[in-house]
Amino acid sequence: MPNPPGLHSGVNDLPQRSLHDLGFSELSEALGRGGVIPHHTKALWRALHREGELDLSKQDFSPPLARWVEESVGEGKPFFLDAPTVVDEIRSSDGLTRKFLLRLTDGQTIETVLMGYDGRHTVCVSTQAGCAMGCVFCATGQMGFVRHLRPGEIVAQVLHARRVLKSINPERRVRNIVLMGMGEPLHNYDSVIKALSSISDVRGIGIGPSKIAICTVGVVPNILRLAEEGQPYRLAVSLHGSTEEERSALVPASKRWSLAMLVDACRKYGEITGKRIFFGWTLIAGKNDSPETARRLVELLKGIDAHINLIPLNPTGGFSGTESDSGHEFQKILQAAGFPCTFRQRRGIDVAAGCGMLKAEKRVRQPAPLSTASD
Repeated sequence: MPNPPGLHSGVNDLPQRSLHDLGFSELSEALGRGGVIPHHTKALWRALHREGELDLSKQDFSPPLARWVEESVGEGKPFFLDAPTVVDEIRSSDGLTRKFLLRLTDGQTIETVLMGYDGRHTVCVSTQAGCAMGCVFCATGQMGFVRHLRPGEIVAQVLHARRVLKSINPERRVRNIVLMGMGEPLHNYDSVIKALSSISDVRGIGIGPSKIAICTVGVVPNILRLAEEGQPYRLAVSLHGSTEEERSALVPASKRWSLAMLVDACRKYGEITGKRIFFGWTLIAGKNDSPETARRLVELLKGIDAHINLIPLNPTGGFSGTESDSGHEFQKILQAAGFPCTFRQRRGIDVAAGCGMLKAEKRVRQPAPLSTASD
């Protein structure tokens, strides 16, 4: 029985590698080891990342590159392509949202969401299968952690969304990426940064860093690492609480990285980078939506260049909280203190594609009604 991609190549029994896992320089080195000069790297990179090709054998490559592809890519060879299988695709009644259940090479499933807005499309990308952070109102957190995604598995989600858009209308493009799908991006830091380097490379997908947001519940060491390394992407922090008690009841990770540690890291991030931080706040009735909480939040974020996104609570199977109707008063208090504060647009709630709703489950299809027509 042949080995599935990603396990054994058949060449010295070494593990296969995904070409989508490789950065541009690594791809050039791989070609060089096969006797192909670096000049041909751009053509292969373009096919993989800009065109999103899944069958490299059909490409009009130069003879040396075509020979390398034939010898090196495929079953029983050193390299394979990340091309997740679509297990399910659900379209929202809003006409703007599609949620994909994707199966990876090892059989693990993840969810990716394509969202349409006025004149642009955004992809919500998963970075892990499951999540170890355990946020009580998040379906992904409730399913637990399975594994990290490789860089190629992150890149492949964006490529899939681009192919879908192209099939609908060749003029449509993915303009924005949010790492707000399944998983905690800063828990899988190295793979995330490597994937984003490929995604933002102008020779390929070419989505600018300012159009890419990394969302975190507060992995403090890697917030600081983002700043120290000068990573150009936008930072979004899921806050949800203005006191240690309030936040730790909703975000268990707060027990490891306290609210005080998180806010201090955000201050340092702002000082080092000079960039605005986007804070997410899920409004839950009776938990974190009072005027007193809003005023504490003002004091907490004083001196930080912050934009607060208010998020209406989306229903998940294991959380009994209720959606707040106090959001506009909460918003007014923040705005009066000088903080930009907006409500996040909701997308795909009817197909469980909203914030905190991703759980990598295949939908349960209802049986078709029995026909009453006579044969």
